[in-house]
Amino acid sequence: MDTPKSKKIELIIPAYRMHTQSFLNVLDGISEEDALKRIDGKTNHIVWMAGNFLNMRYDLGMVLGLKDEDPYNDLFFQGKALDESYNYPSLDELEKNFHDISPKVFQKLLEVTDEELDEIFEIGMGVPFIRETKLNFAGMCLGREDYLCGQIGLMRRILDYPGMKYDVDENIKY
Repeated sequence: MDTPKSKKIELIIPAYRMHTQSFLNVLDGISEEDALKRIDGKTNHIVWMAGNFLNMRYDLGMVLGLKDEDPYNDLFFQGKALDESYNYPSLDELEKNFHDISPKVFQKLLEVTDEELDEIFEIGMGVPFIRETKLNFAGMCLGREDYLCGQIGLMRRILDYPGMKYDVDENIKY
């Protein structure tokens, strides 16, 4: 079991690792063709959802001090609306980037201190009951990841794929 420096981040660590597993499981077996399908022109496609999930990992890494930049930031930053005129990356490209950034972010989560997590990180939400700190941003990133995995899971079923499995690959340590 990985032990983080911060007691405050202890709740985030298992969720982050489980989201890694869920992300890979929910995308398992989805064809590149199906990953670009939308439902009645109303939904985002799976590539957009996966790209936005990955963008959250890059954003969390940036907040924790990583210099890595999402190569597809222009397509996904802050949930930028899907634009069918854009050429989106393939699921394979996104998964490659996912495996690159995720262990780095995980390491930063283990290294971050309580003091760093308490630092203000303004994102301009303007919600009176949310103190905009690095810790709360980390929590919001995980919430967004949950949401996106759920959306992809729903798209799996709509596109006639079996439901997501909850298998865990113990070789993935992030």
